[in-house]
Amino acid sequence: MTSWQLVRLFAGFFILLSLLLGAPASPWFTSQWWLAFTVFVGLNILQSGVTRWCLLERIMRRLGARQAD
Repeated sequence: MTSWQLVRLFAGFFILLSLLLGAPASPWFTSQWWLAFTVFVGLNILQSGVTRWCLLERIMRRLGARQAD
């Protein structure tokens, strides 16, 4: 997997997890504050799209993920 694929995988997982824990209709609802984490991930995706820089991608590359072609 490339570093960008891993970033998308992480972002999707954390968005779904935070919605699962933060949406009142969810059976695993704990607190609506989890929705703030959804906003945080969304803002990071937006920022990386505009600036073409992503901290998680840099971390993944240092851990050995290959760069996308």
